[in-house]
Amino acid sequence: MNKKYINMQKIKHLKNNYIQLNQTIYKPYTICQLADTKFGQVDNNGYSLVGEWFNYKGFTYVAV
Repeated sequence: MNKKYINMQKIKHLKNNYIQLNQTIYKPYTICQLADTKFGQVDNNGYSLVGEWFNYKGFTYVAV
């Protein structure tokens, strides 16, 4: 039987609620703050302007 194992990444908490996963640093945003960023916008070719993000403990983290 073939089993796939998912390697969980360790979350490193930095100053000001920043988080680091592997070599990528993520900045936290609340819902109200996301309106001032490029989150949810697309370019002329239809690609998202924000490629890496995730939700964790009340924040939406976007790659810096």
